[in-house]
Amino acid sequence: MPRRRGRNSSIDSGPAKRRASVARNRRAGYDYELGEQFLAGLVLAGTEIKSVRAGNVSIANAYIRVAAHEAWIHGMHIARYRPAAERNHEPDRPRKLLLNRRELVRIQVRTQQQGYTAVPIELLIQGRFAKLRFAIARGRKRWDKREAISRRESETRIKRLLKQGRA
Repeated sequence: MPRRRGRNSSIDSGPAKRRASVARNRRAGYDYELGEQFLAGLVLAGTEIKSVRAGNVSIANAYIRVAAHEAWIHGMHIARYRPAAERNHEPDRPRKLLLNRRELVRIQVRTQQQGYTAVPIELLIQGRFAKLRFAIARGRKRWDKREAISRRESETRIKRLLKQGRA
């Protein structure tokens, strides 16, 4: 019996795509109230993807802008790839995000509202491709941050007490 091939083939669909987190923006959850999340591909040069796979990337100061039906990430630092010598990339250049039109329009409408912005959360490698997970977020005030910390601490205290009560 011949092997079936194609999109809906139930026989041996190949290796599962693995996801590996390369960089995380850990301050995003603290500084912003995260909302709807998106996953976008990145347009990278050859030396950039090699440097990303090596983990030489920072998204801590990055932000996303949508203009003219295109999304760009600014402030993402991808270190130079040492073996490339002089044929290297610019570390802090803006990079294009790959999203479909519906997502672009939704992001553009949401970020034009007062107080909302698009914040990168995580850069990951999915199969052969680099992907960026980001969220539409609203900035927190100082008292919002303290309130979130106290709420989180009280939830952990309640969980601990419930766990001790069961044991």
